[in-house]
Amino acid sequence: MIELYGISKQYQKPNWALDDITLHIEKGDFWFVTGPSGAGKTTLLQIIFREIIPTQGQIVIDGRNILKIPDHKIYQLRRTMGIVFQNFRLLFHKKVFDNVAVVLQILGIPQKEQRKKVLNALRMVNLHHKMWDFPSQLSYGEQQRVAIARAIVNNPKIILADEPTGNLDTELAIEIMSLFRAVNEQGSTVIICTHDRELIRNFGKKILFLYKGKLLRKEEL
Repeated sequence: MIELYGISKQYQKPNWALDDITLHIEKGDFWFVTGPSGAGKTTLLQIIFREIIPTQGQIVIDGRNILKIPDHKIYQLRRTMGIVFQNFRLLFHKKVFDNVAVVLQILGIPQKEQRKKVLNALRMVNLHHKMWDFPSQLSYGEQQRVAIARAIVNNPKIILADEPTGNLDTELAIEIMSLFRAVNEQGSTVIICTHDRELIRNFGKKILFLYKGKLLRKEEL
């Protein structure tokens, strides 16, 4: 489903953020990507999402080379994905409902269907009772769940999450990971970047280890 061939990314010479990554991820997989800060985890997600372009290599998703997609058609790729950014990227001037609905609005989904999908996503993260609150009225963990609801609202084929449990206590982190597992069980391919070894021990069966931009090893437990 996701195929990377010789992917490298250089922001500034002589260092490589990613260095010759070749990787195949099957439909319905659940992968952790781990490694120390600066290992290239975020860059890898950004390339899959095509937020950035690799310096070298090719990436194929569902049989399509995404580097050949014109910029004005990137939305066709991204509407099949949900992404949870490390800093959430919530719209603080909009209420929770509208933050989750923004993806559907961009896609031109009818309002009646938007409401149904948003409610379903917010129920899944147990925030339907706060849909008319602003993000500033929520706790850090609740803001994180809004970001997850936004990512899953359109039932995407692929979920990408960058340190989704960062700064959360253990109980909340387990709750967030359980949400991703539930989404995965519904058929979405999930890729999560994290440095949390405890979470990986508890939830990880497929793990990619990055170090200084290189893929050190891949484990399937």
